[in-house]
Amino acid sequence: MKISGVDIRPGNIIEYEGGIWRAVKIQHTQPGKGGAFMQVEMKNLIDGRKNNVRFRSAETVERVRLDTKDFQFLFADGEELTFMDKDTYDQITLPRDLLGDAAAFLQDGMDVVMELYDEKPISVQLPDQIEATIVEADAVVKGQTASSSYKPALLDNGVRIMVPPHITSGTRVIVDVYEQAYVKRAD
Repeated sequence: MKISGVDIRPGNIIEYEGGIWRAVKIQHTQPGKGGAFMQVEMKNLIDGRKNNVRFRSAETVERVRLDTKDFQFLFADGEELTFMDKDTYDQITLPRDLLGDAAAFLQDGMDVVMELYDEKPISVQLPDQIEATIVEADAVVKGQTASSSYKPALLDNGVRIMVPPHITSGTRVIVDVYEQAYVKRAD
């Protein structure tokens, strides 16, 4: 499906110069002289390269629809991650770097959505938020609680996040996977 270059939105998958790209960030610019354009930061879904491209309103790009399938994360073996197709029970092994920073948030048995292009997996979507345990949290500095200051804490998966002063070691919290940020205390 063809779309105008200025209609690209973050998360769109487009075909550009023979590759499959995901729009990461966009910035619409209307200069005083000349036509408007869209500055798009894109990431190649096949090899991970990043690119910044300017699209004018007259340019069109091909928007790609990816097939999605439900998978379950089974286990990690070094730099390899093994997933199981929830329909056929077939197992597939993918490199850890396909998930980027989100790989640290994988939990055994977690349901994920795999995006496929020509039957080849090109990305794995985790749930937006997960529950994790704080294993180490810095002590609150006296007088620091008056402002909304956050302190560093270590999650059970080894990721460091910033948490409010009242959160202590052993607390279960909800964490945003893609922002790597504290959301709220778990019930």
